[in-house]
Amino acid sequence: MICSEDNLINVLVAPITSEKTTRSGEAENSVAFWVNPKATKDQIKKAVETFFKGVQVKSVRTLIKRRDFVKFGETRGRRKASKKAYITLKPGHEINFAEMASQ
Repeated sequence: MICSEDNLINVLVAPITSEKTTRSGEAENSVAFWVNPKATKDQIKKAVETFFKGVQVKSVRTLIKRRDFVKFGETRGRRKASKKAYITLKPGHEINFAEMASQ
């Protein structure tokens, strides 16, 4: 268990605020986050419920994005593997990133 309960701050890396995730979030009452590739679904659920007080998580779906080959000019390389988490919230609960940015 890489991410201990005391160290939940390392689980959530950043929210994903693309047009696609916003549209699916409105339809399914869900949010998407980039997460630590070694984090488990239980750790992701605990981290969301800890950092966003009053929010209850219904389910967590994860997706591992494998390493990509990239080319920048004549230089070739690889990006790191990453992990996404789609978190479905219970009815009546929501996370509003716009309000959090203004605080």
